[in-house]
Amino acid sequence: MLRPSHLLLLVIAALLLFGPSKLPELGRSFGTMLKEFRKGARGDFIEETPQEAKPAQESNKL
Repeated sequence: MLRPSHLLLLVIAALLLFGPSKLPELGRSFGTMLKEFRKGARGDFIEETPQEAKPAQESNKL
């Protein structure tokens, strides 16, 4: 199993690979990805429809 020493090694490896300036951005994107994955797993996703396409279609009907 994971022990605190293993987690410390993972953090050090991440710092060496990505550098301290890139880690906050990676953490944010990973958190956003997890949030979207959980929404999709629960079925809470909303189908995105193009908002700009509706007025263009309606104006063509006039």
